[in-house]
Amino acid sequence: MTDPVVSTAWLGERVGDPAIQVVDATLPKVGQAGHGRDSYAAGHLPGAVFFDINGVCDPATDLPHMLPTPEAFAEMIGELGLRRDATIVVYDAHGIYSAPRVWWTLRTMGFPRVFVLDGGLPKWRAEGRPVETTPSAPAASQLDAAFDAGLVRDLDAVRQLLERREAQVVDARPAARFRGEAAEPRPGLRSGHMPGALNLPSDGVVRPDGTLKSADELRALFEDAQVDLARPIVTTCGSGVTASTLALALARLGREDVAVYDGSWSEWGARADVPVVTGA
Repeated sequence: MTDPVVSTAWLGERVGDPAIQVVDATLPKVGQAGHGRDSYAAGHLPGAVFFDINGVCDPATDLPHMLPTPEAFAEMIGELGLRRDATIVVYDAHGIYSAPRVWWTLRTMGFPRVFVLDGGLPKWRAEGRPVETTPSAPAASQLDAAFDAGLVRDLDAVRQLLERREAQVVDARPAARFRGEAAEPRPGLRSGHMPGALNLPSDGVVRPDGTLKSADELRALFEDAQVDLARPIVTTCGSGVTASTLALALARLGREDVAVYDGSWSEWGARADVPVVTGA
């Protein structure tokens, strides 16, 4: 097993190495103003390119940042110069928040060596490491389309998995939203959760300094949430971002096969033809 995160010390020793490509995946948290590109412009890791989560998406749906087709993705990411023969390190300006979404996306689209920077930009800055404000302009790369369907689930698949109890669905939203005690931040969505889903809020797997908790800590958290680490797992959240944080945490535990429900509650909660329950 390969740990899905790398340390700032590890990356700091490799700044400028052409075999390593760095990606800024900053996305404002729900309710925050601005754009991830604003953070990138204010200061980013040397050589980093900006991955626009809301731009590299499927234009045919009004659901937020859904995966585009593999062909469209290959073209868009080729413009960023990303290569499948490189080691790619993804980070964000929060610590660990939106970087796992791009980590999962790149793996889904055929990139074999993708890691998240532990602690992200805040830890990098706190250690006095260099940042740049000039946008990186790498040469475009030519990429063939690739897609690992095993890492993605859609609404129909999740509904079937729940009905047949073929997999555990683990929801990364805060407990109050999961139980239906707090309204969803996106308008038009019902409150509650999918029947049979389990809940482990994503902020529980990350330390206050933005680093991922240890394997022992993570294992205890998933066990407390009644997740059987030996059975199939699908993660979900509000829109597929923090679901990827749970997938990252599970990868640290050796579960690199965990799928993410791309539409998540933005899709399920808007549908009248799927059941919703409230309470624990």
